Amino acid sequence: MRKTPSFFLADDDVDDQMLFVEALSEINTSIHCTLAKNGEEALTLLRDYPAPLPDFIFLDLNMPRMSGIKCLAELKKIESLKTVPVIIYSTSSQKEYIDESLKLGAQNFFVKPSNFNGLLDYLQGLVSETDPGLRKF
Repeated sequence: MRKTPSFFLADDDVDDQMLFVEALSEINTSIHCTLAKNGEEALTLLRDYPAPLPDFIFLDLNMPRMSGIKCLAELKKIESLKTVPVIIYSTSSQKEYIDESLKLGAQNFFVKPSNFNGLLDYLQGLVSETDPGLRKF
């Protein structure tokens, strides 16, 4: 059996952080999520992140101090983090942001859904890929 996946979310919106954590908790209460409020804090935390590294890093596109795009570019320079999937998580769906994110190495660009179930379904898909035993029924 595989380990329970862990997540890292950098998002300056506290309500979005709470929804993200709530969705993970609905999938499985043992899923861990580390939170950061901006790209600079995310880089600091991830550089010193204790093993094992998170299975997924989510970065909000528009954050103060350092955007998700800039944070992504910096993360991909850190050898230990190069292989961790990074997903840009944004209300924006502008093609240039999506293209730039993917060019810089993001695994995906996920547009924040308009409802909780959209987020829950997306995260459930990631969790199921990581550990099929954690599927929600």
